[in-house]
Amino acid sequence: MIPKSLYFRKFFEVALVPAVVILVGLTSFGLGRLSVLQEQKGKIEVYESSTSESRVLGATAGEYVASKSGTKYYLATCSGAKQIQEENKIWFPSSQAARSAGYSPAANCPGL
Repeated sequence: MIPKSLYFRKFFEVALVPAVVILVGLTSFGLGRLSVLQEQKGKIEVYESSTSESRVLGATAGEYVASKSGTKYYLATCSGAKQIQEENKIWFPSSQAARSAGYSPAANCPGL
């Protein structure tokens, strides 16, 4: 009769050792792939917005805008106001302030 220790040794050589070798290889391969994916991810950068952009985004219906070289003023939400280049915009808190600066209301801007 074959002793039990011989059966265990045969099982160890035939099944367990190759299984452990395969598992270690697959784990190493997976960790290597994971480290490459971590390196490829870019860092997230946050930029502060400039003051002119925040003024345009924060414009409400009560704010008026005119062009430095123009004669008309617009509500900030009008299509004519969106065509004025950012560096040429002049902002007014009210329509009275725009009129006192010499600007007249635009005819194509409803609400003026």
